[in-house]
Amino acid sequence: MSKIIIHGIPGSPYVRTPLLVCEEKGAPYELAAMAFGPGATRTPEHLARQPFGRMPAIEHGDFKLYETQAIIRYVDRAFDGPALSPSDPRALARMDQVLNIVDWYVMPSISSAIGFNRIVKPIFGMPVDESARTCVKALEDILAAKPYFAGEAVSLADLSAIAHLDFLARTPEGADMLAGSPLLGWMERMAERPSVAKTTMQKMMNLPESAAA
Repeated sequence: MSKIIIHGIPGSPYVRTPLLVCEEKGAPYELAAMAFGPGATRTPEHLARQPFGRMPAIEHGDFKLYETQAIIRYVDRAFDGPALSPSDPRALARMDQVLNIVDWYVMPSISSAIGFNRIVKPIFGMPVDESARTCVKALEDILAAKPYFAGEAVSLADLSAIAHLDFLARTPEGADMLAGSPLLGWMERMAERPSVAKTTMQKMMNLPESAAA
């Protein structure tokens, strides 16, 4: 099957999520890295791919698609490899619940307010804004004693969440919120996956690992 071209800025959790899914599925892909900076997603070329000026957008042969959840579900369905969506209706509902929590609550309160400010901005010399416990508690409650959010196996929920939460423990606020949290064990399990190690912002941007430490 032809290679998936993923357009987006390395380091974006929404760009990393489909990279993770492709890695887990063994789907061939190429990251068409876009420049970091204002206006990068508003070029005529990118707006032709994504009319809302967001990331990511993909091309798979003559098929074009945008919106992260649509992309990761497409990759999960279109390629062989381990299923990343549970077949059990309740486990599938848990997966969908976490995907929605990540989009609606994790993104603004963790990825944007903490991760972007504390990790990404210093890399590019941007001023840091000081500004997330409800969404962490919600994810803790769903994870409970399970190894992964939907049960015994990795699902799209885990791959979506780790793309956002990967920065969290490296910030003062995040370390405080995660002290004693079951999410720490989950993050360690996820960090051991080759897909997670291969798609870090440092790897995608050829930065030294210390750049986000």
